[in-house]
Amino acid sequence: MKLSLVIPVYNEEEVLPHTLPALGSVLALLNIDYEVLFVDDGSRDGSFDLLTREAALDRRIKILRFSRNFGHQAAVTAGLDFACGDAVIVMDADLQDPPELIPEMLRLYEEGYEVVSPQRISRDGDTWFKRATARLFYRVMSGMVDRRMREEVGDFRLLSRGAISAMRQFREQHRFLRGMIAWLGLREAILPFERKARAAGTTKYPFWKMARFSWTAITSFSAAPLHLTMGLGVAACCLAFVYLMFAMVAALVFKNVVSGWTSIVALQCLFFGVTLICVGLIGDYVARIYEESKGRPLYVIGAAVNASQPVQLERAILLEPRPVTHEAVR
Repeated sequence: MKLSLVIPVYNEEEVLPHTLPALGSVLALLNIDYEVLFVDDGSRDGSFDLLTREAALDRRIKILRFSRNFGHQAAVTAGLDFACGDAVIVMDADLQDPPELIPEMLRLYEEGYEVVSPQRISRDGDTWFKRATARLFYRVMSGMVDRRMREEVGDFRLLSRGAISAMRQFREQHRFLRGMIAWLGLREAILPFERKARAAGTTKYPFWKMARFSWTAITSFSAAPLHLTMGLGVAACCLAFVYLMFAMVAALVFKNVVSGWTSIVALQCLFFGVTLICVGLIGDYVARIYEESKGRPLYVIGAAVNASQPVQLERAILLEPRPVTHEAVR
């Protein structure tokens, strides 16, 4: 058996000196063949240089470097494309996904589970606002995207080779990997754990980024916003009909048509607002269809260290004619 670890990295120079020893101590106890595949998502600090020095000492450490920042989901996708293990574990570099869970995840995998998903039961180091918005995020995802999605389960997972083969068939531009895994409906084990604070550095997912990620997840897997616009349209028409009745009574019975000017302006603002929201939602879906129709690569790899190119690589670019070895980048 061979284990692959896929670790996206974006400006993690501060935390990597903690991550590498922690991983090494756990993997040394497993006594199995493994590879650690870091995907540098266009870092602007010294993350790539630090990882390159480690890869020069241990060929089991492999690096993919994007030509620019393509995003966390694209980085995980690249790792899954290049991973060659029988089981693949996706985890973050900040040690909030504890390496100590790896032996238990492998035990559940050997019991026959295709997916092993650690579930956070606590969030040490997170503010109340972060915890509240995260709870709201998972509830919205479960209601609007897929009810099979588990609350407090992120991208930290173990996937079998069969699950990886299935995931490689998803090549859409706007990606939400948690939804894709839930959509597959594979046999899944849940492993509760207590999430610790970051070992070092700061989060790379502020509120605005999480909000954008949530919107991508919803629009990638659900047409609910479009259905919502229909509901808003029906509600607006009902309000307009009620006001029409009021205006007719005011004009024909009370002979008073001037006093309703304020309410007319208010209703016009309401209807214009609803119309613009609906047009904006439809426009966002059309824009995503347009981007998808172009079929552009999901990511561009500028350099690869100790990594070999997969037999089949769809909607991706590897700029180097062959992978770069650590001797070439020294």
